[in-house]
Amino acid sequence: MSVPADAEAAEAARFLRLYPPFAALPEENVRQVAAAAALERFPAQTTIFAQGDGPLEHLWVIREGAVEIVSGGRVLDLLGTGELFGHASMLSGLPPGFEARAAEDSVCYRIDAAVAEGLLAAPEGVRYVARSLAGPPTDLHSLAREPARNRADQPVGTLLRGEAVICGRETSIREAAQRMTSAQASSAVIKLDDGSLGIITDRDLRGRVLAVGLPGEAPVSMAMSAPAYTCTADRSAGEVLLEMLDRGLRHLPVLSAAGSILGVVEDVDLMAARTRSSFYLRQRISVARSVSELAVVASELAPMVISLHDSGVHAANSMAVYSVAVDAITRRLLQLELARGPAPSADFAWLALGSQARREALPASDVDSAMVWFGDTPEPEVRPRLLEIGGAVVTGLRRCGLPSDEHGASASEPPFVRSLSSWQSLARSWIDDPGQPQALILASTLIDSRPVWGVHTGNPVADTFHVGPNRPALLRLLARFALSHRPPTGFLRGIVVEHSGRHRGRLDLKRGGLLPIVDLARWAGIAAGVTSASTVERLRAAGAAGTLSAADAHSLQDAFRLISNLRVEHQVAQLRAGEDPDDHLSPDELSTLRRTQLREAFRAVSSIQRRLASELSYGVR
Repeated sequence: MSVPADAEAAEAARFLRLYPPFAALPEENVRQVAAAAALERFPAQTTIFAQGDGPLEHLWVIREGAVEIVSGGRVLDLLGTGELFGHASMLSGLPPGFEARAAEDSVCYRIDAAVAEGLLAAPEGVRYVARSLAGPPTDLHSLAREPARNRADQPVGTLLRGEAVICGRETSIREAAQRMTSAQASSAVIKLDDGSLGIITDRDLRGRVLAVGLPGEAPVSMAMSAPAYTCTADRSAGEVLLEMLDRGLRHLPVLSAAGSILGVVEDVDLMAARTRSSFYLRQRISVARSVSELAVVASELAPMVISLHDSGVHAANSMAVYSVAVDAITRRLLQLELARGPAPSADFAWLALGSQARREALPASDVDSAMVWFGDTPEPEVRPRLLEIGGAVVTGLRRCGLPSDEHGASASEPPFVRSLSSWQSLARSWIDDPGQPQALILASTLIDSRPVWGVHTGNPVADTFHVGPNRPALLRLLARFALSHRPPTGFLRGIVVEHSGRHRGRLDLKRGGLLPIVDLARWAGIAAGVTSASTVERLRAAGAAGTLSAADAHSLQDAFRLISNLRVEHQVAQLRAGEDPDDHLSPDELSTLRRTQLREAFRAVSSIQRRLASELSYGVR
């Protein structure tokens, strides 16, 4: 192996510019890659890397010869001059799912990860990776993608290595350190009086205690970081890592839907779960310098969803990845607007609503929103600027292909921009008198809210509904509301379809499929003391608390997953065809097996609705 001298680097640059993704890169970037490339020679039948080797730290470009892609002794593909290999493992941080072997005497340029990741994070690189990983599925594609299905797709709660070390704020630093050592933990979580959490890590003990001479008997609160960022156990490992990288965090407390501490996840636990296209998309969103640049980046949301689907990622995690990307676009629009104009006279938070709040959004979803400001600053001094910010962000989202429902909630409209005390007062009025006009619809909207900007732990608006379990009138009406969405009437070949309107003969997967489950989960979650959470997490909590029977909770989860998978498949097919995505599926698109599964899912949901109606004496047919 030898490192090219100047003449060899120039020749390497000339060669690389002939092939994608280098052909689309600026000349200076190609020269930098060429200068860092190393030339490697492989005699015929030499194994370049083996299936299951440690995560690759390089990618290779074939200069001369050919390279076989092999699995179990079977040749799956033959790569030639100018083609890349090794990038799937390098980008995912996971062992390769196949062997690379020189088919003949071959010469390759080896490019280290430090250089290659920057190359593939550029727009041209992202497009190349998206195309290479989103093409028609083959054996090679499946093998290259297998690690992403097995790791990044996992709920972060499954990666916890043990219980968290939990201390009070008055616990001494020495005792906290001793308990961390005893548990072989690198952090401790501190419960604070206001219900929030703090965290202290090994790094804090070095930087905030030893380095400044803080005594060991001092309370741990003097060295902790607070409030601590947290996540729920149902979040996908890949997306939690992206958020940690985004915020510069090394440790993150993991909570149950009810708010109990399950453990602490570390960035090193998640590095192997790093996703590909979503990771680079988030990077590009964070550095966009204008709304126009952001709109260009946002145009890759749809290809990202297609790539996730083709990678075998479950629908729930595809929706979560998409929702996190929309969160990132929203935050970047807020940053751009705040940099352009004066800061508001009060701290504020941006709230995602509906499917976006539950992290269940897809390209056909509307993006609804609200804002809340904190403190006692008079409304006339705060609301005008917040409405201006809301209008700019909503307009920016629309330019990015992410409109809100024209009849829905929007942070650009005065009713959805309020102080915390105003939101809480409204919530309490709906709790006390849920029979008010629109109370149930608006309460459901707030229950599903989630802060995207301005609040990094807890949810001050949705958390107002934690009193739900003690308010039977509210629960009763939420149950009635949950029973109000029924699958559409009329049958075509055994499948429930719309019987009138422009979608006649088509199944509305959202209104006739998901909404009954989402509404049941919201009611059951509130009854179990859970407010803002995903539908599946609410159902899990309801089953554990007995709000729903374990069997009913599992049936609803299974139905939700089935319908979500159908939604993703349907929208991906529309995106491939260049159509605007929607949730109206023709029964002709379903196989006999899928048709049977969907029919049984609807019957299960209807059975649970009827049973709940009977128990609550509503007499719903």
